[in-house]
Amino acid sequence: MTKKKTHKPGSATVAMNKRARHEYFIEEEYEAGLSLQGWEVKSLRAGKANISDSYILLRDGEAFLFGSTFQPLAVASSHVVCDPTRSRKLLLKQRELDSLYGRVNREGYTIVALSLYWKNAWCKLKIGVARGKKEHDKRDDIKDREWKLDKARIMKNSAR
Repeated sequence: MTKKKTHKPGSATVAMNKRARHEYFIEEEYEAGLSLQGWEVKSLRAGKANISDSYILLRDGEAFLFGSTFQPLAVASSHVVCDPTRSRKLLLKQRELDSLYGRVNREGYTIVALSLYWKNAWCKLKIGVARGKKEHDKRDDIKDREWKLDKARIMKNSAR
């Protein structure tokens, strides 16, 4: 008797930034918490978040998420003034902040948001230290991805 795989509550991905992996080489990844208001948590639970145009800035020894959009729910935010595109503070350890600050300022890297997800009851943001890709690198990635798909099709057809 096989056990049916159940989805673990609290571990679902809310939003992904697929364009980040296409535009950048991701060198290192970090997991950061988010400082959110109540209406933002409710909109995240409803899946109304977009981080595709977001980026992270380091200011005054703290990290902030800019460019993300959390759509307010009409029933959850009737008495609060909601700003869907406000900057949100990231919760990182001081050692991680120092590492990010050094990589960005000295080595010319940038920090991008990769995915937004639930980890138990906490909302987490996966961020990546990234270096920009040139046009030929993007074309190579597309060619490799298409070859993998073609190879899988060939293997499937030859197995018949």
